[in-house]
Amino acid sequence: MHAIITDGSISKYINHPKSLVIGDVRYPARIFSVWTASELAAIGIIEVTFDDSKKKDEQWYINTNQTYTYDADAGTVTATYGDATPKAHADTTWSQQDSDDGDLPSDKSVGDIKTRGLKYNLIQTLKSQVAGILSNTDWYITRNTEKSTAIPSAISTHRDAVRTKQAEMETAITNASDTPALETLYTYTEQEDGSVTRPLGELPTLEI
Repeated sequence: MHAIITDGSISKYINHPKSLVIGDVRYPARIFSVWTASELAAIGIIEVTFDDSKKKDEQWYINTNQTYTYDADAGTVTATYGDATPKAHADTTWSQQDSDDGDLPSDKSVGDIKTRGLKYNLIQTLKSQVAGILSNTDWYITRNTEKSTAIPSAISTHRDAVRTKQAEMETAITNASDTPALETLYTYTEQEDGSVTRPLGELPTLEI
């Protein structure tokens, strides 16, 4: 991406090389690939430098739009993010103020859920994952019900372990104090033994 500088400020952005007119001269698209940065700068074209130091994982945060800044002394154009806003980790509810302002929907009451937070959504995802894992061995339960065929102990142990781990994970999610704490639960790091794990842990897999 390049910026066009006109009269000391950014006048246009170019996302892809193309023919363009600057002043009274038309330049071919190939100047972007064959000219040096200095040659491009001489006619007011500067490649944009992207600074992502403040950009955060959009699973957990809402990033700002990028701000483009031209530094005439340095001859640079930099795109930067502002401070990211953490997504709400807990549910929000309709308040009395919403009601007083006329924003409360007719089918809602003060105290009803307004917006689901990260915790709720993460737990729903976890429940779906657990349902998928258990469905792989549900046929043992069906067979036992219909034919009285014994459920192998390894299967029962596995299903119990999945549910136990699910409960532990849901508790960890529920107890997270804020969005950064939730992010930490899901962040994988390399351990001294070379393994890569996350504080939340993993749901058990069936060993056959």
